[in-house]
Amino acid sequence: MTQKVTVVGSYVVDLMARTPHMPENGETVKGIFFKMGPGGKGFNQCIAAHKAGADVSLITKIGKDPFGEMALDMFNQLSIDSTSIIQSDTEQTGIAIIVVDQISSQNQIVVVPNACETITLDEIYCHESLITQSSFVIMQLEINLDVIKETIKICSENNIKIIFNPAPWQEIDDSFINGIFLVCPNEVEASLLTGISTNSIENAAKAALILHEKGAENVIITLGGRGVILYEAGKLYHFSAHQVPILDTTGAGDSFIGALAASLSRGNSLTEAVQFANAAAALSVQKLGTSIAMPDRQEIEDLINRSTCIIKPIPIEKGINYEENNK
Repeated sequence: MTQKVTVVGSYVVDLMARTPHMPENGETVKGIFFKMGPGGKGFNQCIAAHKAGADVSLITKIGKDPFGEMALDMFNQLSIDSTSIIQSDTEQTGIAIIVVDQISSQNQIVVVPNACETITLDEIYCHESLITQSSFVIMQLEINLDVIKETIKICSENNIKIIFNPAPWQEIDDSFINGIFLVCPNEVEASLLTGISTNSIENAAKAALILHEKGAENVIITLGGRGVILYEAGKLYHFSAHQVPILDTTGAGDSFIGALAASLSRGNSLTEAVQFANAAAALSVQKLGTSIAMPDRQEIEDLINRSTCIIKPIPIEKGINYEENNK
């Protein structure tokens, strides 16, 4: 039986432009392509989980404006329950300005959260029953920190497994990590959280160990084209990346998180879930956009069946010194 997944996170409208190159300071670049659509890390991860087969809900906050209507329309089209989407009478819906390099497909993003950064504790308490009925709760850092802390407390008191994606990066203390079922940063966020450069597989593995020492039960670090690091139950693994043509990397991390939660909600192991999520991310980078680029369960399983993802154990060095690595 599929277990319930709830995302507590952001919704913003993506304003995406493709350019011949990223602009330098003070430079104006003539764009090649523009697209507007629903997005935000919470929304994207919810859509990714839904398409990958999860029973998922989203707790977020939008404005009563055309951008907010886009979220409700998307949920209606996909037959996802939208009753946990809060509508603000005073705040505008958030936006994200995304610039994608036409040559490298890398991106730069500016997020203005607006309404979804004004979720109140009372609004979270109104949806507490949804949280407590869930087996997995996904959170990021695109909403206000007091709500994240309170949601962590609710989950901890009810033995609910949290999948925490510390993005977009901001300074947080170890209480956000301690006791969490799974912490899943990308290579940049892992480096900022641990003080270790993740410029090699070995260093990324060390960063995963430090995050475990900070209190995370399990750790996944996504490394883009270099694959994925998994720490679980005293063991480290490296998953190779799928070799695919890349068009747009914008939603890859969110696709990974959503698909990971969907796989776990079906009772799969973390290793199986990482394989599933790794394939989902590889599929998402081959399409333009974020939520609209999320693959469905059949697409993901087809890629797994026709492509080989190599999983290699990484020996854990004895005596890795947490303090030494953080000097």
